[in-house]
Amino acid sequence: MSLEIAPILCLKGMMDNYAYVITDTQSGACAVVDASEAAPIEEYCDSRGLKPEFILVTHHHDDHVGGNAALKQKYGCKIVASAVDAVHLDDADITVHDGETFNLGQISATVIAVAGHTNGHILWYFEQDKALFTGDTLFNLSVGGLFEGTPWQMWQSLQKIKSLPDDVCFYPGHEYTRAGFAGLLRNPTPAAAEYRHILEQKMQKGEPPVGIPLGLEKKCNPYLKIDDENVFIRYFAGG
Repeated sequence: MSLEIAPILCLKGMMDNYAYVITDTQSGACAVVDASEAAPIEEYCDSRGLKPEFILVTHHHDDHVGGNAALKQKYGCKIVASAVDAVHLDDADITVHDGETFNLGQISATVIAVAGHTNGHILWYFEQDKALFTGDTLFNLSVGGLFEGTPWQMWQSLQKIKSLPDDVCFYPGHEYTRAGFAGLLRNPTPAAAEYRHILEQKMQKGEPPVGIPLGLEKKCNPYLKIDDENVFIRYFAGG
């Protein structure tokens, strides 16, 4: 595997977004996933001599694209977004569709459409490197809210995520782990204990709690544990 992933906490204390600086270590090609805020991304890239070639957008919300213009001006990177969400962006350079692949150096990502949070929300799935960037569709132990889509669309989108291999690690768009951690404490299952252990280890090392394997998330995330569409829709609606 040659994909190096650096989580960058943005809008700290406000939205607590994660941007990700990703690098193909074989070619040196670099990109940013969800450029929430320019300054911390620039600080990281400049300290390591990185020049992002692309910004990969999961969806159009301001807290995920707020750094696009500044990074584009500084590095000349091209902004890549779904064709559906691109209509909300003034500076998208490349549009992609569900099922297409996008190359970064010698590695590639598959675009997965996941309507719900927004109509044009997409995931960036680096299959060979077992990495999935989920934006505001899937969080640690939770899922995103509906701004444009329906509970049925979110259900369908989560089924796509559940179909991916268990050893794929996912990288969400926000630091929302604290709310779900309390649920783990009340859950006596071995999977919950394993999840707690991973989170505690990361906290002890000062690492962000991202990169959880999907197999573990499927066992602990209450939204992913539901196998019945109607039950999910009722649960999602709080009923």
